[in-house]
Amino acid sequence: MRKQAAVRQSDVLSVLNGHDKPMTAYAILDQMKLGEPDLAAPTVYRALTALTDQGRAHKLESIKAFVPCRCNHNAAVPVLEICEDCGTVEEHDGTRLLAELSAISAQSSFNATRHIVEVHGRCRGCTS
Repeated sequence: MRKQAAVRQSDVLSVLNGHDKPMTAYAILDQMKLGEPDLAAPTVYRALTALTDQGRAHKLESIKAFVPCRCNHNAAVPVLEICEDCGTVEEHDGTRLLAELSAISAQSSFNATRHIVEVHGRCRGCTS
């Protein structure tokens, strides 16, 4: 029996919340296949698309992976710090950046639909 979309999204979000590092869609699929061997990749991708559209998860475009949203950004900018050594992702509220990012987009008449800032480097634990 097929699960409803909301239930499937909850399953995917549970997998993301259960890991402290970003996960690719296929890593999520592998985890979920332990309980549902017939699960297919499109099901996971649909759930991830819905979760990112709802702001409940973030896609890290630079590393093609996903993390659960840890902040509330209805009208904000998530700033995601990605450690290139250990892979941890720290999320910050970049609300103060929204006006400046919008102004930059307006200069070229670009209509931004969402803002996400990815910052790569080394976390405190890896620089010590």
